[in-house]
Amino acid sequence: MPILNKDMTLCISLAARPSNIGTRFHNYLYDELGLNFVYKAFTTTDIDGAIAGVRALGIRGCSVSMPFKEAVIPLVDEIEPSGAAIDSVNTIVNDGGRLIASNTDYEAVAELLSVHAVDPGLPVLVRGSGGMAKAVVAAFHGAGFADVTVLARNEAAGRSLAERYGYRAVTEAPAPGDAVLVNVTPLGMNGPDADALAFPASHIDAARTVFDVVAFPAETPLIVAARARDIPVITGAEVIALQAARQFSRYTGVTPTPEQVARASAFSRE
Repeated sequence: MPILNKDMTLCISLAARPSNIGTRFHNYLYDELGLNFVYKAFTTTDIDGAIAGVRALGIRGCSVSMPFKEAVIPLVDEIEPSGAAIDSVNTIVNDGGRLIASNTDYEAVAELLSVHAVDPGLPVLVRGSGGMAKAVVAAFHGAGFADVTVLARNEAAGRSLAERYGYRAVTEAPAPGDAVLVNVTPLGMNGPDADALAFPASHIDAARTVFDVVAFPAETPLIVAARARDIPVITGAEVIALQAARQFSRYTGVTPTPEQVARASAFSRE
């Protein structure tokens, strides 16, 4: 990276529990592409003050994680369609004092459904109803999927999410069948749920595509089980890399190549 200097452009992230993932991803690409930028992770208990600081200090970009994805909406000047579609944003660009927000999670999921040529005629079973589930379900709706079921322990949250898009919600898994299985829960994530399968083996056996948004590890038990059955998969590592690349492009005006994104993603996971 270049030596810190007065002309360096600052980008930041705001999260309840900051990690090094975005910091390593963005700074790796700044270094590789020779950009006079630096990226730093922060947390805050004053989101209003933090966003006012983004505007007042000329901070170019701000990545927003939970629990701030909805709280920042009244604090920005414009919401792009990707954020308006789900009333949740994860990216803010400061354009000369005007704050423009979007949701690159939504964009990444939508792009991956296209890249992997997932058939919109297939039924979809989404497990989970949290913040990321909103982006996933909205992306499936935008891609023309008509048959989507939200499986959620929280009956009210699942019903609210499903009904927004004309889908159905259940609290118990329906019978297995040819379907796209999507895990949007922490099951399979590093930690106490690391060995958990998000869906029963019978559902995986019948699946046409398996999509796990868990990014750490990339090879979750669900993804491993699907690969063992030769079922096409979409991984959380793909989602997190693509959404970060879209943020990077918004902040810098530079679009990294797929190879550069892959290298930055690998570095961010070390």
